[in-house]
Amino acid sequence: MAEPVKKLRVGLYPGTFDPVTNGHLDVIARAARLLDKLVVGVAINTGKGPLFSLEERVELVEAEIAQIATQNGMVIEVMPFDTLLVHFARRVGASMIVRGLRAVSDYDYEVQMAGMNYRMAPDIETVFLMASERHQFIASRLVKEIAALGGDISSFVPPLTLERVLRRVRG
Repeated sequence: MAEPVKKLRVGLYPGTFDPVTNGHLDVIARAARLLDKLVVGVAINTGKGPLFSLEERVELVEAEIAQIATQNGMVIEVMPFDTLLVHFARRVGASMIVRGLRAVSDYDYEVQMAGMNYRMAPDIETVFLMASERHQFIASRLVKEIAALGGDISSFVPPLTLERVLRRVRG
């Protein structure tokens, strides 16, 4: 009797990643340990007034996660998207949407989104990963604000992102 074909566990971690933070990298690394393949979906979301263009955000995420993919011996793809999340998840073959939770304030919004996504696509599960305690307070919005006001963001973002954010806000 032939062995059953094991279906790859493909997950999707969506966000704007403007900029990518150490908190994002923490969730990506932890999700990578649970999956066979991870797609990091970079949302266009011009409504948030991004610091970086979509292309720049995709490039930064790719550069910052390369080591995570290598360490886990897996594929992590970074792809931009501007569609409904569940449509994008289906397009990339994801059966799981990974969301990071930092604080109780994230919870209400995330549960609402998970419920809506489930109603539209009950075959795609939403999985919440709590941010590590040392990253729970990091938010891209706050990182940009601190950098713009001359504060030190070096403990919130990885080195390449630090260089690019400082160049953008101070240059």
